[in-house]
Amino acid sequence: MIFTEAPLRGAFVIELEPRSDERGFFARAFCQNELAEHGLKHGITQANMSYNFKRGTLRGMHYQLPPHAEVKMVRCIAGAIYDVIVDIRKDSPTYLKWFGIELSAANRKMFYVPEGFAHGYQALTDDSEVLYLVTEFYTPNAERGVRWNDPSFKIVWPIAEAILSPKDAVHADFQP
Repeated sequence: MIFTEAPLRGAFVIELEPRSDERGFFARAFCQNELAEHGLKHGITQANMSYNFKRGTLRGMHYQLPPHAEVKMVRCIAGAIYDVIVDIRKDSPTYLKWFGIELSAANRKMFYVPEGFAHGYQALTDDSEVLYLVTEFYTPNAERGVRWNDPSFKIVWPIAEAILSPKDAVHADFQP
C-alpha cells in the first residue's frame, strides 16, 4: 500500500501496490500493520456500503462526536465519487479547511479520514457504490451533520445541482 498524506493533517490517500502478471494483479487493500507503521488508527468495527442511483447524489457532511468519533476508510468500488473532508478540530492548524479527491473504481484509491473531520461525497456517475471501513459503531445520539454548502467552508462541489436526502438537506451551518 502506498500512503500519501493529504493537505489536512492526519488524512491520507492510500493507493494499491499491485503485483501484476498475465492474469491481472493482486494487491493488499487493507493491512493493520501498514496503517500502524504510519501511526494510523486501524481497529475496524464496521464495514458499510452506499449505492447511488444518480450522478449528483450528495451524502454529507457527517461525523460522530467523541467518544464515538470514527476514522473512515473510504473506497469507491463502482463508478466514481468526489470525496470531501472538512477539518473541524479546533486545535488544528487546518481548522475549517477542506480537501476533496476523486475516488473511483478505475483509480482504486482509498481515503483515510481521521477522527475530527466532517465527511461527505458527491456521486460523479450513475450507479456508484462506496465501501466504508469505520473504527466505531454507528451511534445515533453521537451523529452530527453540517450543511454541505456551508459558506464558511467554501467547498467547491463538481456538480452544482446536488441530490440530497431530506435529513442532509436540513443540516445547519457549522457552529464552532
